[in-house]
Amino acid sequence: MRQVAALSARLAYALMCLTLVWGIFTATGWVTKLTGRQAVRSSHMIMATFTLAFGGLHAACFLFLTDSDEIFSWVNLTIPIIDGGQLRWAFGILGLEVMTAILISTGLVKFFVYRRWLRFHQMAYIAVGITIVHSWLGAVANGHLSIVWLGGLTLGIPTVVLAVLRFVPSKNLVGAGVLSGG
Repeated sequence: MRQVAALSARLAYALMCLTLVWGIFTATGWVTKLTGRQAVRSSHMIMATFTLAFGGLHAACFLFLTDSDEIFSWVNLTIPIIDGGQLRWAFGILGLEVMTAILISTGLVKFFVYRRWLRFHQMAYIAVGITIVHSWLGAVANGHLSIVWLGGLTLGIPTVVLAVLRFVPSKNLVGAGVLSGG
C-alpha cells in the first residue's frame, strides 16, 4: 500500500505540474495555434482530472495502511491538523481540497460571474504551491528526497517559471525578447 501511495503521489505531482503549465499555455494562447483553443482547454481539463484522481488515490491509500504508527481516518484526510495531524499533511489536504473545489466550480461556471469564477480558478496557483511544499516535506520526512529530488526539480522549476511569467505584463516579455511583438 505504501508503494501505491508513493507512486500515486509522484504521478499526481507530475500531472499537477503539467496541468498548471498547460493551463498557462491555454490562458495565454501560447500553444493554441498548434491544435486550436478547444483542444488545448479539453486536454487541460483531462490533465486536471487525472491529477485529482491520483491525488485522491494517494490520500485514500493512507486509510489502508496498517504498518504505520499513524492511523488515518476520513476525518484526518479531510480536516487539516486534527488529531495530531502534521503540517505537511495539512498542505496536501488543503491543496487537494482547493483543486477539487476548482474542478467542481468548472462544471458550474455558468452559474457564476465569469470574472469571479476566473479569480477563484486562479487559486490553483496557490494550491499547486502548497501541494509542492507538501510533496517536498513528505519526501524529506520519509527519507525519499534523494530518490525524487531530480524529478521534482525537473518538473517544478519550469512550472514555477511559467507561473511567474504568466503574471508579467506582455510588453515586458516582448521587451525582454521572451515573446515576439507581432
